[in-house]
Amino acid sequence: MTPEFVVAFAKDAIILTIYLAMPMLGLGLAAGLLISVFQAVTQIQEMTLTFVPKILAVFLGLLFAAPWMLDELTSFTRNIFISIPNYIR
Repeated sequence: MTPEFVVAFAKDAIILTIYLAMPMLGLGLAAGLLISVFQAVTQIQEMTLTFVPKILAVFLGLLFAAPWMLDELTSFTRNIFISIPNYIR
């Protein structure tokens, strides 16, 4: 294994991680933004009000995106296992 291979492999893993995390982070961001706007409009300044909607949004996002995420992770892992003979050389 060359240093270039290790760097490319790590880059692919990091890109996949970001690719899989972005929808959940976006849902959490959107829920937080909506709750913040609601708090600003109604002048309710309760700090704990933001946690439950964010958790629910991320949980629902995971519920719907889990098959896609599992497919992406499975294909990445399958490609790694298929390429093991090439890595050994």
